[in-house]
Amino acid sequence: MQSLLKSSASMGNNKNSQIEFPTSPQPTIGEEITHYTHSKHPLIEVNLSELFTCTGCKEYGSGKRFACQQCDFQLHEFCASSPPLLQNHPLHGQHQLVFHAKPKQAKAGIAWPKCDVCNKSTKGFIFRCRACSFQMHPCCAKLSTEINFPDVHPHTLKLLPPSKTSSSVNDTGILCNECKKTRSGRVYRCTVCDYHLHAVCAKAFINGLRDNDIPTPEKPSMIGKTSRLVSQVVIEFIGGLIEGFGEGVGEYLVQNIVRGRCISSGRRSRTRE
Repeated sequence: MQSLLKSSASMGNNKNSQIEFPTSPQPTIGEEITHYTHSKHPLIEVNLSELFTCTGCKEYGSGKRFACQQCDFQLHEFCASSPPLLQNHPLHGQHQLVFHAKPKQAKAGIAWPKCDVCNKSTKGFIFRCRACSFQMHPCCAKLSTEINFPDVHPHTLKLLPPSKTSSSVNDTGILCNECKKTRSGRVYRCTVCDYHLHAVCAKAFINGLRDNDIPTPEKPSMIGKTSRLVSQVVIEFIGGLIEGFGEGVGEYLVQNIVRGRCISSGRRSRTRE
């Protein structure tokens, strides 16, 4: 995979630097680069154990990264070195894959497009096929048809065919031995025993989360977000009524809302009895 992910010439000039990174007490200083997606400031290679969100691919990471000293811009090491093209990639060898710094925008009422490997949303850097609809994250491009993670499992893991494991709606039905869940997306299976690993879980061994003992954060569900948003709108609406009608009328409305909830709750209690 190293040959597939060589540094792109469009990144700019690289040079060694001994500039200290102010946000970490003991940073590991590496090279300084100018990346074309953030040309106004140089990026310094550092190794920090805390969790971060890559500005490029919008996914989590830890450990090595290229970070700006002047603003909150950080890139995974592999995102910073993504080439403009991938030829004969193991996960999509039939077509050439083109790097895009900006993803296809989600249309109103439609979810973001999904990566064909991990089945997570593509909201940033992406490799996309021009001949078909295949696309994948830069981190997923570091995966192959066979992988080895000796610290977790002693045997080689082989990627199962997408027709049997991948689904954009339902999960695969295959229990992952790492996350103990069933999910959508590609799945690796041990060539010797009955061990399985989701591709999305395999990414934790590439983006630095596993090396720094950080569990992959679970993003809140859309239902939870919607509920909180609706609650906030209702609160603001009631607050507006109080300001608009005056304290007396506002208090009357609030009291009636509370009284109505109590009556409704009492009715439900009696019904259950």
